[in-house]
Amino acid sequence: MGVPAKLTERQIKFAELLVFNEGRKSPSECAYEAGYKTRPRQAASELRNPKVSPLVVKYIGELRAEIQEKYGVNFERHITELARIRDEARAKGAWSAATNAEVARGKAAGLYVDQKLILSGNLDQLSEKELELKMKQILDDHKTLIEGVAVETTETNNPDKSQQA
Repeated sequence: MGVPAKLTERQIKFAELLVFNEGRKSPSECAYEAGYKTRPRQAASELRNPKVSPLVVKYIGELRAEIQEKYGVNFERHITELARIRDEARAKGAWSAATNAEVARGKAAGLYVDQKLILSGNLDQLSEKELELKMKQILDDHKTLIEGVAVETTETNNPDKSQQA
């Protein structure tokens, strides 16, 4: 059995259903809808296998490339769309939405740099003398927590104790 020279109507319908319903329908559902009523899961598997159905796989790839070109995100289209959203929001007086769209344009253009500084020390890299100084500093900084705080109490409510003093 050789590979057919062109796609059948069912194969074309399967490929289109698969690509245009990506994420909404399973491949077996697409095969069933395309007319593969008996064993649609197996038919879907075979139709997506380049060794079994190379023309169908090629057609699926062409459809996906066409959709990516039409709806895909590229820098110019993204910036233009954000500008349109900003302008519409500004025209409606939605200043917050307009500002957010403009900030998103700036981020997409690389005008904003998200900086995160993580300051962490590694005790393994300190010398013995540096470790001792670090421990002494910690002890000095938290002396009241470690040793406890002396609390003076004044008891003026108890007449017996105030008379004894």
